[in-house]
Amino acid sequence: MKSFTYERPTSAAEAAAAVARTPNAKFIAGGTNLLDLMKLQIETPTHLVDVNGLGLDTIAATPEGGLRVGALVRNTDLAADARVRKDYAVLSRALLAGASGQLRNKATTAGNLLQRTRCPYFYDTAQACNKRAPGSGCSALDGVSRQLAVIGASEACIATHPGDMAVAMRVLDATVETIDAKGASRNIPIAEFHRLPGDRPEVDTTLAPGELITAVTLPKPLGGTHIYRKVRDRASYAYALVSVAAVVQPDGTGRAAFGGVAHKPWRVEAAEGAMAQGAKAVTAQAFAGAKPTHDNAYKLKLAERTLGAVLTEARA
Repeated sequence: MKSFTYERPTSAAEAAAAVARTPNAKFIAGGTNLLDLMKLQIETPTHLVDVNGLGLDTIAATPEGGLRVGALVRNTDLAADARVRKDYAVLSRALLAGASGQLRNKATTAGNLLQRTRCPYFYDTAQACNKRAPGSGCSALDGVSRQLAVIGASEACIATHPGDMAVAMRVLDATVETIDAKGASRNIPIAEFHRLPGDRPEVDTTLAPGELITAVTLPKPLGGTHIYRKVRDRASYAYALVSVAAVVQPDGTGRAAFGGVAHKPWRVEAAEGAMAQGAKAVTAQAFAGAKPTHDNAYKLKLAERTLGAVLTEARA
């Protein structure tokens, strides 16, 4: 691990300013992703800004009837919160499907949203990867791509977003609250937070340099049946090949977002109008324009079947 400096600011604005003014500085909270990347020298920050002391670790009701989840709320605590389990069960289930109990005890809400891809070519520093080393190429394009993106990818990158929580937050239409180095705050719809790779795959989100997540707001509860189904190679501690976060209403209408298929949680609202017609009708629209590789074309049928199982469960 390369040497770095360290500080613990006392306010969110101070933390944002510290990262903004220091080249190659990073925020650190739970460190469940960043420290691994530092050990592999995929991430080599010159300065770490520890945000654990900022008090952003509470869950509170909003005047609109939703919940405001602090950026430092641990995944275990968010999944176990009685209000989340009752009104946002898809989120609780998605969190419990991710990682291990030990990691969930450390991982934070903001850190979960910001975790980097688990593409094997990103982690192998002997391979070309535009996400890790911009302009170096993408070994995955001609390599083993079984776990990688089938839609929304580009000639520069076919990596996927690895998270479960973000897929549930996408189906719930959450909002990400931030603060910048000047103390200005803004609200970013979750649909606009993660970005597709295009020709800049090294940029995962729409955050500006030094911009710090302070909270995630969940809107008023949707009601209906909440289901998160994750299909993976083994039953625990594995990333999704395909996942589905769904909220299904008694009349058969609803919402669905997919994980494991794109560079960001994948949701096409226009396709949800076909929910009552069944999974095939929804996925035909949601994955229109998909460009799978030979290795991962199975994901399209798997997405259809996974949503079909979700809809069957919801009807039952």
